[in-house]
Formats: sequence, structure tokens, C-alpha cells
Amino acid sequence: MTGMTLELESSRSSAIDWNALRSNGLAAAIALALHGVVLGGLMLGWTSQEKPPEPVRTMTTQLFILPPEPAPVMAAPVAVMEPVEAPEPEVKPAPVAKPVEPQVDTQRQARQLEQAALARKRVEEQKREREAEQRQHVRDLEQQRQQEQQRVAQQQAEQQRQAEQARQTAERNRLTQQQAAAADSSQYQPLSKEAPDYPQRALDKGIEGDCTVVYDVSPQGRVVNPQVLGACHPMFIRPSMAAAETFRYQPRVVEGRAVMVSGVKNTFHYRIK
Repeated sequence: MTGMTLELESSRSSAIDWNALRSNGLAAAIALALHGVVLGGLMLGWTSQEKPPEPVRTMTTQLFILPPEPAPVMAAPVAVMEPVEAPEPEVKPAPVAKPVEPQVDTQRQARQLEQAALARKRVEEQKREREAEQRQHVRDLEQQRQQEQQRVAQQQAEQQRQAEQARQTAERNRLTQQQAAAADSSQYQPLSKEAPDYPQRALDKGIEGDCTVVYDVSPQGRVVNPQVLGACHPMFIRPSMAAAETFRYQPRVVEGRAVMVSGVKNTFHYRIK
């Protein structure tokens, strides 16, 4: 601690001691500088936990007021003033760092919100994918159904076409057969056919029946090789053979030449009226 003494003379009681003021100003400047250093350190982030603050240097000054100059006869005692302690500079508390926990909680909440948003987004994407798969499945089923219908329709159309072709073929065959039969019949149509005589014995006995004779038609239109076919009453064989031999036919012509026709049949019906 540094002490300063200020003396006042009785004759110059109202005058200012400039030396004392300079000394006091220097001390005040030093004190202000120390305060500025401490305040700057606090503002730069110094904390009491990291580095204890330096002890504040306090300058104590003593002020002595001299009484007026005594008379020449008697010398007055010099009054001694009690030392006055300078007030300690106010030390501002170090700024307390803000707790980090709220910021951590905020970051955690932000991450949780982001994760929740991502989860919702994934759920929505999965839902859209399922819906798209369902729509695709429905489209596939519809396409398969249409293909099946087309296949069935094609099969039905093919069956109808085959049935129509078979019908047309049968019709053509029938027409061909009819035409062939007509051609055959036209080629060996009988020109004359006489009915056989009814046997008297069969007539007397009331016998009726049928007799079929098969024979060939020669290129000249005559009946050759007559034979009885099937069951025939013996009384009807001779008249039937004799009647068949009298038949005359138009000969069949193939490529401009008359040919023999085999297997011509004729049935004689014997009925009593």
C-alpha cells in the first residue's frame, strides 16, 4: 500500500497542491487500469473455476489537513487525520455459462422429429408401393381374364369354323353322292321293266312275299347273271328271275365308252289284292 500526505499551509489554505493531485491521479489511473483488465478478462470468458481472479490492488491514501499557521508566539499542534480507506472496487460476477442441456434437448427433439418424419415418409412410400402392387395385380388379373376370354372365344370360333367346314364338307359329299347317284341312275336307267307273273299255286294258297334279285347290266343294257338275294319264297324265285331277264337299261358311259354296271338290285313285291 502506498500512502500520500497532503499538507496545507495556513497561508495558502485555499490553494491546490498540484503534486499531490498528480500523485493521486496516477494512483487512480492505475486503479482504473486494473479494473479495466479485470473487466476485460471477465468479458473474454474468464471464469472463477478456470482461473481465480487476481487480488485487486487497493491503494489507500491518507489525507492530512494542516491547521492554519499559528501565531508566531505559539505553535499549534499539527492535526493528524485518520487514514481513510478507499472503497474496494466493485467486482462484477463472472458470467455464468448457459447450461448446454436445453440445447442438447432441442437437438434431440429435432432429431426425433426428423426420424419421425422419415418414418412417416417410409410408411407412406410402403403404402403407395402396396397400393401400386395391388393395382398391378388387379390389372394382371384383368389382363389374364381378357386373355382367357379371348382364348375361349378363339376356341369357340375355331370349333364353329371346324363345324362349318365339316358341315360344308358333308354337304359337298352329299351333293357329290347325289350327283354320282343321279349320274349312275341316269346312265343305267331302265328302259323297260315288266312285272312278273303271280304264281297260281301261291295265289291259290294266299301266299305273299318279297323277292330281291341282284344282277349286272351289260354295256348293251341287258341283264346278266341274275341271282336271288336273301330270303325268298321258292314259289317266287322262277318268276322273279324271268322278269329280271326281260329288263332293259340305258348303258353306263364312262369317257365315251359304255361299261358294265355290277350289283344292280331289284325287289319284286308279291301281294294279293
